[in-house]
Amino acid sequence: MTEKTTLTVNDMTCNHCVGAIRGALEEALPGTQVDIDLAAHKVSFTGDKAKGEEAIREAGYTPEAA
Repeated sequence: MTEKTTLTVNDMTCNHCVGAIRGALEEALPGTQVDIDLAAHKVSFTGDKAKGEEAIREAGYTPEAA
């Protein structure tokens, strides 16, 4: 089973941000399962944690430990 990572992304403020982060994660981690809670600023995904964090950073956001 693939481990799920949950990060807080406080600079994710709108649905555009959600789309950008989802797209970045799906590109970096093909087949990943992405769950995003905009109101709580939480992003959860399966797969390589380091690759996922880097993808979020490259999309212009700041992931932090949840």
